[in-house]
Amino acid sequence: MSPQTPYLLPATTHSYLARAAESLAEATASRDVPTRYACAHVAALRAAAALLAARARPQPTRGRRQKNAWVLLTEVAPELAEWATFFSAGAAKRAAAEAGSRRAVTEREADDLVRDADRFLAVIEQSLGLVPHAVGAGTTVPGGAGSRVVEHRAG
Repeated sequence: MSPQTPYLLPATTHSYLARAAESLAEATASRDVPTRYACAHVAALRAAAALLAARARPQPTRGRRQKNAWVLLTEVAPELAEWATFFSAGAAKRAAAEAGSRRAVTEREADDLVRDADRFLAVIEQSLGLVPHAVGAGTTVPGGAGSRVVEHRAG
């Protein structure tokens, strides 16, 4: 599907994008590893919801199983299937992190997910015909002795 003109996007799309950015900022600012991971995952989920709000066409659910956002994203935007699979695989870790598990994720996993969610948000923005935010611009992830700038993987 071709990108939509930003002013033609539903208000819910813009709302989900703003909420995704807020969750990403919360993840970036958090010193708590499980919180950082959970907030980054929620940021990605909200970014996916933004795209779904713009592109998905509701269908009657009578007699049909409900699908999670990642399955729907793959159906609505097949070009994002790898992202959907990646974030879907982290859902159980997010649930454990939200439940307070200190062993659910490592600091490295949380930092990586912050970077990945940041990139994913930019991909979603671009898919919607918006100018993507500057990925990683000034993004720091709190670390043990001091903060460090998060570097983004190429790809």
